[in-house]
Amino acid sequence: MQTKQNFIIGIDIGGTTTKIAGIGEDRSLRCLQVRATDPLASMFGAFGKFISENGLELNQISHILVTGVGSSTVVSPIYGIPTSKVDEFYCTGRGGLYLSELERGIIVSMGTGTAFVNASPEKIYHLGGTGLGGGTLVGLSSAVLNVRDIKNLVKLAQGGELQQINLTIGDITTNTVSTLPADATASNFGKLSELATPEDIARGLFNLVFETIGMLAVFASRGNGDLDVVLTGNLADVPECRLVFANMEKMFGVRFHIPEKAKFATAIGAALSYGKEPQHAV
Repeated sequence: MQTKQNFIIGIDIGGTTTKIAGIGEDRSLRCLQVRATDPLASMFGAFGKFISENGLELNQISHILVTGVGSSTVVSPIYGIPTSKVDEFYCTGRGGLYLSELERGIIVSMGTGTAFVNASPEKIYHLGGTGLGGGTLVGLSSAVLNVRDIKNLVKLAQGGELQQINLTIGDITTNTVSTLPADATASNFGKLSELATPEDIARGLFNLVFETIGMLAVFASRGNGDLDVVLTGNLADVPECRLVFANMEKMFGVRFHIPEKAKFATAIGAALSYGKEPQHAV
């Protein structure tokens, strides 16, 4: 008979999604995500689903650590279980290093917007961020394509061609420009063709957001000792993400990592912070 083990739970409560990660006494990792417009409802929904799907009982949960923009809605212990709040950027950094198995790096959290975190064993701190992210993609695709679901935008982009959208280095010069290849982007949407299809535009939108995030990550890496970059958050699961960052790795020599379970990095970091980072009990 298998002995029941206790779990530490980390919950990342975002604006539209909540991620939950549970770490068992044997260091096993279990993750889950739910969507909801109300952060508190999303949090309770994620917790209940996690308990049910993993066949756990409440007395097997030793501690819950919440983080993210929606954590302010948690004002009392969840189901009477000891509950604490942890800084979101700390959790992102810690989770990103854990998943990538790096000692130090720039952790990029691509959510509704995008945050950049410098993470090392000595210190984890927020470098800055940009308003470009998943929210940008949903807003622009809604306005331009009348597509409001990110999953549908991902499907649409699979058949797109950037040649109908972006102005490239090769379009404006035959000369060599530093180490940039001829197909490198000179201007996003700078060559938007009248014949561009919705598929082309969808791919162009992803390319616009990922290239901008990528360049900021390159600057962050070079400004902090040429650190590796770890990509986390929901956008890390988008197929276009791997294509864009693979090209940027070749152009700029910065090493990009997209670990398994990348979208759960902040929730995992919350669980890992138990007993290590100053926490605020609720």
